[in-house]
Amino acid sequence: MSGLPFVVLIPARLSASRLPNKPLADLAGIPMVVRVAQRAQLSQASQVVVATDSAQVMHVCEQFGVKVVMTREDHPSGSDRLAEAATLLGLASSDIVVNVQGDEPLIEPHNINAVAQLLHNQAACSMSTLADPITHLEEWLSPHCVKVVLNAQSQAMYFSRASIPHLRGGSPDQLPPFPVYRHVGLYAYRCDFLKLYPTLTPAAAEQAEALEQLRVLWHGYHIAVHISQVPSAAGVDTSADLERVRALLNKSL
Repeated sequence: MSGLPFVVLIPARLSASRLPNKPLADLAGIPMVVRVAQRAQLSQASQVVVATDSAQVMHVCEQFGVKVVMTREDHPSGSDRLAEAATLLGLASSDIVVNVQGDEPLIEPHNINAVAQLLHNQAACSMSTLADPITHLEEWLSPHCVKVVLNAQSQAMYFSRASIPHLRGGSPDQLPPFPVYRHVGLYAYRCDFLKLYPTLTPAAAEQAEALEQLRVLWHGYHIAVHISQVPSAAGVDTSADLERVRALLNKSL
């Protein structure tokens, strides 16, 4: 992995519906978006940049020495925001960009390295992402857990909130007798594709499942998938998640 250049971009907006002002949430004395950037800085990225539409987020990042760019307010998704950030930063078409979500303060730096390296290795793919093995039935059955089915080259065939692949004749109260995977929202893009993505027509399946990555597959592009050997730490979506992460960080101090 040594010597592979890639850039980490972190989208951060304040208007989250379930947890307003989430990027500024205090985590053991440090705002969440800064915690995420600090974890990403432990990866082998050549630079880590927050992309925001908030003057408050920009000010906080600058206070902690985190590089930040101001983007427009009207972006419908994090990918759209990063496409603008890549242009503002003057990134080359061949550069690899890793999208680290702004609510992942416990993200593992080695997973950031892994998705960048995987995309570098798989020239036929426009993106790469991460998945964990599913080991609990509750997770397998939950629509909040996004599943991914892979082909023989470890590329994504489909993502769904449903329990896929469906096991015909199987018991609904047990996991399938073969590996099944939970998708983790960590993405690497080739920069030219990141800039192309906002121009692609949304797919019906994407809108039905509320999963942006299905647009990529629907248009015929390929997504490589790295299988993590260590379960990924959950992000912060709710106030309960926030308290859980606070407790973990306070315990480690």
